[in-house]
Amino acid sequence: MSIILTDLTARYGADTVVNCVSLEIADGELFVLLGGSGSGKSTILRMIAGLMPLAAGRVEIDGRDVTNLPPQQRDTGFVFQNYSVFQHMTVAQNVEFGLRIRRVASSDRRRRSTELLDQVGLGGLGARFPDQLSGGQLQRVALARALAYEPTVLLLDEPFSALDVKIRAQLRQSLKEIQRQLGVTTILVTHDQEEAFELADRIAVIERGFLVEVDTPAALYHKPRTEFAATFVGGGNVLVGRMEGGHMRLGSVTLPLPPDAPPHEEDDSVRLLFRPETVYADAKLPSQQQGIHVLGEGSVCDEIFSGSQQRLRLEMRGFEGVRSLAPPPPYGRRIFYIDAVRISDPAAGPVGVELGQRVWVGLSRYHVLDPTGLKVLIACAETPAGQAAAAFGGLVARAAAGPTTLLAVAEPERMTAARDHLEGLRRRWPGGPSLRLTSKVRLGVAATEVLTEAQEGDYELVVLGRQREGLGAVAQQILQRTETPVLLVQETPSQIARILVCTAAGEPGKSDVRFGGRIARRTGAAVKVLHIAHPDAASWQHRRAEQHMAAAQAVLDGLGVEAETQIEEQRTPELVPAIVAEAQAGDYDLLVIGAPTWRHPARLRWTDFATQILRSTARPVLIVPMAT
Repeated sequence: MSIILTDLTARYGADTVVNCVSLEIADGELFVLLGGSGSGKSTILRMIAGLMPLAAGRVEIDGRDVTNLPPQQRDTGFVFQNYSVFQHMTVAQNVEFGLRIRRVASSDRRRRSTELLDQVGLGGLGARFPDQLSGGQLQRVALARALAYEPTVLLLDEPFSALDVKIRAQLRQSLKEIQRQLGVTTILVTHDQEEAFELADRIAVIERGFLVEVDTPAALYHKPRTEFAATFVGGGNVLVGRMEGGHMRLGSVTLPLPPDAPPHEEDDSVRLLFRPETVYADAKLPSQQQGIHVLGEGSVCDEIFSGSQQRLRLEMRGFEGVRSLAPPPPYGRRIFYIDAVRISDPAAGPVGVELGQRVWVGLSRYHVLDPTGLKVLIACAETPAGQAAAAFGGLVARAAAGPTTLLAVAEPERMTAARDHLEGLRRRWPGGPSLRLTSKVRLGVAATEVLTEAQEGDYELVVLGRQREGLGAVAQQILQRTETPVLLVQETPSQIARILVCTAAGEPGKSDVRFGGRIARRTGAAVKVLHIAHPDAASWQHRRAEQHMAAAQAVLDGLGVEAETQIEEQRTPELVPAIVAEAQAGDYDLLVIGAPTWRHPARLRWTDFATQILRSTARPVLIVPMAT
């Protein structure tokens, strides 16, 4: 292998921005790191080049461990997004710069720069200065300069993003030809999927510093394993149904499980991916000979003409037991959308259908994603609070059916005892030590190490034991830095049968309803959604609360959760006594409250509210950040 990355990790202060990334990139491969803004892809590139320090991990290039070497000794060429061309030098001098500092003879420098300028399409322009060139030409100069001393590896950090569409396409083609001609191992960072598909031999999808999936462009598009890759690469429709008798049930429709589908147990959730171009949408019911799996009827709610294609958005109603993950469904409405694509045909008019028209909707091909569950971290300290977290967190984790990590934090002299404690928990875990149950001991201080593990593990829920004093520093740090829901446990109910979701009208209230509904769906619990209103509130505020509660009911109905809603008038400004009284009267096993993110101006006021709730009840409390 030309490049081997092992557990590459980077941090900015307390925040982990690249998380244990391991990759192997073959000799001569054009490898693409694909991800959104802030995903960590450019940081990975800089770590390979030696421009960014590693918190952990190792970088090997062409069989050499270069982890601790400076950039100039790594034998890499780097092309930056903003060109970084020297303005006081001519084009030829820019290309020759790396050769000159390596003391290459002037005649060899001139020969090499002439060859490269011809290769990148700038032959005869060596005497020009950068201010006499276009943006596309400047990027060609930067590419030639990076290749001048024949590096083992070429690294390109979104080199075409600042250019117009036509120039971008031309440069992509030039890069591909040059890379194949020279055979240089190349890593390209981009957020442009079209660019990734056109150039890559393989693509690595990066999200929040994690390596999500690696495969060829065709495999990532047609047969991804993860929901994120399925919806980020190429866009797609993802519906959730159930396994029933060896088939997938979507409402009243059953579909055969493809031969290459990952194994699912009876009654498991099944996530079905289908691309827009595989969707049948027509006023005519397809015949059996067409090989279309009919889902039912929908209506055309949007149509976009994009030249070679016309995109349709279909509104689907009345499908009980079907959830849509992508496109995201409208909050609080009992519908979901399906995206379809048709080849543009001027003779057919607007693809043979009109806005609002009822059409038959079916699938010609589909793919089943890997099964998944809620990823849970349980902090299992050797204290009564830690034991409570392990017990109640275990109820949630087993129902969630996802990967679960039991974490202990210890000083050096207590490491063996901490491992024995976790091993005892594993042995007593109902059903035995599950293959999806792992344990981990971290050395250090709990407040720091639990946060670090929560960041590095990309968990969807963190379970902490608590005393009665309130929110606590660890929970507050996790909510602020990771925006991950935190479940705080003091007393441990024997089951999760009733959940009280305390919600505010508006965007924050949507998060706690959605996540509380996910827990209820997994555990089979019934839900009450409670909103406390002041009787003297304006009429528009009452209407807004009623609309919010109706939407919450619809969301929970769509999840298949038994639910009710209640708006309770409270004459005093104190919300906590009313919430605690309802929790006591209904004997709820779990309280769910929403939280603004750390950027929100109401954060400090909310922290006081959460602390009051926790001081007023010993019941488990789940705190859900608005961004979830």
